[in-house]
Amino acid sequence: MHSGRRQFAALVLCVGLVCLTPQLLAKKTFRDKEKTISPADEQSRALHALNRLTFGPRPGDVQRVLAMGVDKWIDLQLHPEKIDNRALDARMAAFPTLRMSTRELAENFPDPQEINQVMNGKRALPTDSVLRAIWQVQLARLEDRKERKEEVGGTSTEADRTAPAEVSTAGAAVMKMSQGGDEQESRRQGPVYSEFDSQQLRSLSPEQRFNKILSMPTPEQVAFADALRRDKGQEFLEGLEPTQRDTLLAMNNPPAVVTGELAQAKVLRAVYSERQLDEVMTDFWINHFNVFVDKGLDRLMLTSYERDVIRPHALGRFEDLLVATAESPAMLFYLDNWLSIGPNSAQAQGTPPRPGRKHGSGSAAQSQRTNPGKRTSGLNENYGRELLELHTLSVNGGYSQRDVTETANIFTGWTIDKPAEGGGFKFEARMHEPGAKFVLGRRIKPRGQEEGLEVLHRLATSPKTAHFISLKLAERFVADDPPAGLVDRMAKTFLKKKGDIREVLGTMFHSPEFWDEGTYRAKVKTPLEFVASALRATGAQIDDAMPLTRQLNRMGMPVYGAQPPTGYSMKADAWVSSSALLNRMNFALALTSGKIKGARVDTIHLAGNDLAVSDPSAALSALEASLLATGVSRETHDSIAAEIMTLPANGSKQKQRYNSSFSMIAGLLLGSPEFQRR
Repeated sequence: MHSGRRQFAALVLCVGLVCLTPQLLAKKTFRDKEKTISPADEQSRALHALNRLTFGPRPGDVQRVLAMGVDKWIDLQLHPEKIDNRALDARMAAFPTLRMSTRELAENFPDPQEINQVMNGKRALPTDSVLRAIWQVQLARLEDRKERKEEVGGTSTEADRTAPAEVSTAGAAVMKMSQGGDEQESRRQGPVYSEFDSQQLRSLSPEQRFNKILSMPTPEQVAFADALRRDKGQEFLEGLEPTQRDTLLAMNNPPAVVTGELAQAKVLRAVYSERQLDEVMTDFWINHFNVFVDKGLDRLMLTSYERDVIRPHALGRFEDLLVATAESPAMLFYLDNWLSIGPNSAQAQGTPPRPGRKHGSGSAAQSQRTNPGKRTSGLNENYGRELLELHTLSVNGGYSQRDVTETANIFTGWTIDKPAEGGGFKFEARMHEPGAKFVLGRRIKPRGQEEGLEVLHRLATSPKTAHFISLKLAERFVADDPPAGLVDRMAKTFLKKKGDIREVLGTMFHSPEFWDEGTYRAKVKTPLEFVASALRATGAQIDDAMPLTRQLNRMGMPVYGAQPPTGYSMKADAWVSSSALLNRMNFALALTSGKIKGARVDTIHLAGNDLAVSDPSAALSALEASLLATGVSRETHDSIAAEIMTLPANGSKQKQRYNSSFSMIAGLLLGSPEFQRR
């Protein structure tokens, strides 16, 4: 009876805080014991710097920053190469795909389109025995799908041939048997291959288990791969080396291995990297130059995009970053520029290549678009438009539709060499629009690839680009509506220092506006910032980051999942709603009560161990100081304090009940309006 009442009371309190949050988030400042929190003192400056330059402070971070000095700590974060990050590197070693080239990823984790090429006899299976097993399982699934389609009188569409196969009846039966289901019922669903003895497989050592699976006939490998779906059969992966684990997972869904490891790494880097500003800026730029993970082959290209394009330039020169993104296969594929053909180009006109020269060898665009004797037009304006509107000048940058079209013409021929095989950037002259172009009132001489580099240089050095990039940086680090004077000074630094991002950030971090009381906790966290900050604040130990990526899906911010080129918003109005905040509260409560698989939190330790079980009021104060650092609103404190007063403090059973409620209170603090801000 008492337990039911307490659960109901907790639910009422949770709902009350969620309803209160939008109103409190609208306030400019929070109050602690009726006093305005001022960033003027050094401790508040340290906390403010941690909230803005990192994904949130960890226990003890404020003290560490104070010991170094706030300004010295900021300077160190601006030079991440000086920071030891080997602990994070050790965690990243568990994800072999992060170190592979796109070509290696395409070979090891084939896209369905490539499997279809094998089925149609246009490509041979790999000769390597390990890779061959992955490809054969996918081929068997695709053939099975085609046969079942034909059996019911249907016809295979292109989507059918390239989509991942559904769980086969054999795989479904194996999963049921491995879970103790009825064997006779399983046989009614389809054949069960006797060679796949799941119990025997579990009894083998990891090395023996891996070799046994590779030696299975293809039908049994299909059944095994199906048994891994939906987090089933994970015991088969225990003890394997990372590359072995990835091989077996790839039998199930090859591209998902790549995207899964990339998403997990994103969360782990946000939580554990010592180079926090570098991580924040990498996140900033990959959002600014957004690429959608589910745009076909971008599933395989995003790893290199973040590692080789975004991350090395996160604190470098903007022009270098702009050129790198323009030449990136991930961006070329996402915005379809790799297929863009000039209306008057040799390829569009059907002009045959000059004898002795291999024009466009391996170019998918050429094979798809060339039709000798017939004039075709394949100009795509996606990249030209987003380059001007989102990447550089801004939507109010003063360009016209003609500028968009001319820019698109300039970037014709910027394509990808054999994209399905992981090829890199290539300039194809036969696809390029000939003649001079006019962009933003300037004539661009016909010089092939050099035309694009000239436009990128002019855009990167434009005062309008300097202002737009400075504005977006100030929106991320200062306020949703940053002071115009600050943005102007940042833009001047941008132009004076030739787009040096580190210098622009330095101007901002050392400005009076950055440290103004009005900016203190004035930014509402995005879902990624909220989840990462909660994990950092609680000192969570993450054994498996995949469930955390699913939590971000529920909060409306899938990792690399922004479909429009605009990326995710950094402003509060995109994330503040009762339903969104309830999802955050649910996550916070699940995290502190140990219900998030793969993440462990010791809430008792956060409040000081013995103190937590002897004095609930003192424990609440300790938790407020630990999780909220220096500030909590009167409304939040009083709401939770009223609940705490009903908790028992002595006795073993009472202690157990209190510890359970204590986790709930820690969760409520993480879900509170105060923790939503940074």
